[in-house]
Amino acid sequence: MPDPSGFLKYHRETAHYRPVQERIHDWFEVGERASIPLVQRQATRCMNCGIPFCHQGCPLGNLIPVWNDYVYQRRWEDASEALHATNNFPEFTGRLCPAPCEGACVLGIADEPVAIKQVEVEIINKVVDDDRLTPLVPTKLTGKSVGVVGSGPAGLAAAQQLARAGHRVSLYERSDRIGGLLRYGIPDFKLDKHHIDRRMAQLEAEGVTFVTGTTIGVDITGDQLRERHDAVLLTCGALDPRDVADTPGRDLRGIHKALDYLEGANRVVAGDLAQPPITAAGKHVIVLGGGDTAADCLGTAHRQGAASVHLIEVMPEPPAARDTLRNPWPTWPVILRTASAHEEGGTRIFGSAVQEFLGDDEGNLRAVKVVDVTLGPNFTVNPVEGTERELPADLVLLAIGFGGTEPSPMFEQLGVERNARGTITVDGGWATNVPGVFAAGDMRRGPSLIVWAIAEGRSAAAAVHAYLGGDGQLPAPVTPASLPIGVRAR
Repeated sequence: MPDPSGFLKYHRETAHYRPVQERIHDWFEVGERASIPLVQRQATRCMNCGIPFCHQGCPLGNLIPVWNDYVYQRRWEDASEALHATNNFPEFTGRLCPAPCEGACVLGIADEPVAIKQVEVEIINKVVDDDRLTPLVPTKLTGKSVGVVGSGPAGLAAAQQLARAGHRVSLYERSDRIGGLLRYGIPDFKLDKHHIDRRMAQLEAEGVTFVTGTTIGVDITGDQLRERHDAVLLTCGALDPRDVADTPGRDLRGIHKALDYLEGANRVVAGDLAQPPITAAGKHVIVLGGGDTAADCLGTAHRQGAASVHLIEVMPEPPAARDTLRNPWPTWPVILRTASAHEEGGTRIFGSAVQEFLGDDEGNLRAVKVVDVTLGPNFTVNPVEGTERELPADLVLLAIGFGGTEPSPMFEQLGVERNARGTITVDGGWATNVPGVFAAGDMRRGPSLIVWAIAEGRSAAAAVHAYLGGDGQLPAPVTPASLPIGVRAR
């Protein structure tokens, strides 16, 4: 335990965001670096509980009290080893994960939890500062080959684990760059892409081969993929976007899916395009949805110079503090959360829905008709009579979540079965109904958190390793049967 009275001496602290009027004019990460003393104070607040509920809260089973103690002692190399023992990419989770570990922190019962996520990201930042992020090249090769399809966090984690075990790993990505949603779905102000590039260099040095611009089922058939590899792991995500096809006016020009909008903006930042295909510049923007993707659209619209932005969320506004009767510790606290993009402007409208998209005589979007709603059993949406009003709109972005994995000829070619949820069913060993073909990540569990994707990628890699006759050890902290289905990490 760093300091038996540390949690009494210090309060929760995190690094500040850069000033709003500075950051909305660039695409650099919004967060500032935390000072070493701040990080040590947070590590000191850790109580090293007899039962560390933060372990249960973290899908990866991160050894949080262990690396908190190392940080307190300034043993940064030991802290890094303890962190990387369970998490391949703490620079991703430290920036993007909503930190379910903090929701389960015992200190959070009567005080604010330890800023675990802040400590995590500064450990990996210190590793990079000291130039100690080196590849772990296997000393012995197995002669076995694995094809990993999809290069999001699940695929990247699985590829790294399998390569370090000595297998020849080919990572297939249909886009032109590795990274999946990390690359084109997450704006640079939340995750600068040099973090992905640095890990790509590490994976390449460890023996992973990247195959980009290749769609399995089209450019390479399922049969060809099986012929090339001794095992196949599918980690293609759950990118089938939900739509509002039944809403009148959906066919008007100016209504787009969130990922199409975000990818174009990211490609401008990457230097691929001079102008985004879809822009919010000078427009009245409506974002449907209230999650992370909606916030990403909000922050992007600010940087493109939107005239106004409204976020419309069908759910009622959450409370500012945890309801200890209905939502007791250590369940995930359902509270109003303010992302960096929310601080930058825009209006959040809760408990409302769009009844109709309104257009001009030329088929262009001009406004949306909004109504207050209540939610009934089975998530039925009930309009409140007399609350209808119009909001001006030149651009509507649909950020209302995703269904299962996208339809693909790959499934029929491989013989893999998609279930009614649009995801891939696996057994207790991550295997599909086809021998030698495995699945993990959002493709298996549905849309979820980055920390779950990494956890599933690591565990599926261990199953593939065992299938190939591996005699070494790969961490396997979870099994599919023990994982709840859904978007929450609990």
